[in-house]
Amino acid sequence: MTWRQAVLLSCFSAVVLLSTENRQKLRVDELRREYYEEQRNEFENFVEEQNDEQEERSREAVEQWRQWHYDGLHPSYLYNRHHT
Repeated sequence: MTWRQAVLLSCFSAVVLLSTENRQKLRVDELRREYYEEQRNEFENFVEEQNDEQEERSREAVEQWRQWHYDGLHPSYLYNRHHT
């Protein structure tokens, strides 16, 4: 084996090693990106659910207040709503 062949062989080995390392880094980056995307989606779903529950509790509290303070002299607001 001449020194040129040895140099070419070592360069080829280095290129193969670098491309393998690059593929591994890309795969790790992809897995990390997927993990954080999943975490973000779970958190967004959690926040949306919390907001929905808070909105429902507020709506129920308003409804209870209206029922408690209804004087019976006027039709309740349910009958005065404009239906769209």
